[in-house]
Amino acid sequence: YQQKLFDNRLDIEFGRLNANPNFLASPLYCNFQNNATCGAPTFAFKSTNFTYWPIATWGAHAKAWFTDRVFLHAGVYEVNPNTQRLTDNGIDWSTRGATGVVVPVELGYSTTLANDLLPRNYGIGAIVDRSDYADPVLNTAGGPLVFAGGNPLTRFGRSSIYARFDQMVWRPDPEAPQGLTLFGVAMKGIEGRQTQDFYLEGGALLTGTFADRPYDTAGFVISTQKFSSLGIANVRAARASLGLDPRDVATQQIMLELNYGIQVTPAIRLMPNLQYIINPDNTRFPFRAKNTPNAFVAGAKFSVDLFTLAGMARGPGSL
Repeated sequence: YQQKLFDNRLDIEFGRLNANPNFLASPLYCNFQNNATCGAPTFAFKSTNFTYWPIATWGAHAKAWFTDRVFLHAGVYEVNPNTQRLTDNGIDWSTRGATGVVVPVELGYSTTLANDLLPRNYGIGAIVDRSDYADPVLNTAGGPLVFAGGNPLTRFGRSSIYARFDQMVWRPDPEAPQGLTLFGVAMKGIEGRQTQDFYLEGGALLTGTFADRPYDTAGFVISTQKFSSLGIANVRAARASLGLDPRDVATQQIMLELNYGIQVTPAIRLMPNLQYIINPDNTRFPFRAKNTPNAFVAGAKFSVDLFTLAGMARGPGSL
């Protein structure tokens, strides 16, 4: 259920929702393929139980506009591990298995092509997680998971804070949407036993690459995630048990992507891309004797807008 109130100054929504599309999302991010950027910065899911598409739970959020540019946005979403099981059918709407809630809050400044020559979005926020999560190092008996195995010890309560922006810096035609936009995100965990210290992301997206290609894009993004001492504790312990230097463990993963988005038709988009991953994450393979080498990746993303394809919506370049 969604409702606008007070001359559109307040927008409320509740029902079966997830936090990701409403908070920490941007139309810019999925002009990239790597999952550190597309959708929402992955740090949100590493540092809290921030809920994500396509898994929906009970939730609600409200966005209040103090002016036509300044807003406060807050929400609350059920955290329920049962919805992430392979046996979940998606139609069990009970709260059985819920372990708490996650509460995102953001204060922001936002403009659009309609009210700003160079549209921009700035925001600062927090994700307060009042739910259970698995300890990254210890099992239920208090022993080391990496050696003793068993089930992880259950902890309660984590939080993180963030700041983000996107700013169009060049717009050759004030009557058209084409131009160059810069964007960035910074996130840090502040409560709980966190596996990452911080996350940083920055990039640029050019819309309208050539005069006869007004809806093509060219994009570049770089992101880095810094692992905490807890995040690499299992890898270091495993290396030491193998007689290897536990200090020889990368603590920072860096991902780069360069791409070109081709708007084939208003409904069809193809985006070839090149990616380079520095210090690939080894935390899932703690007993690997050597660090995973840096990886060069060639990829492509193919998208079809079914509503535009069916004539029920207007995609880029629709007549």
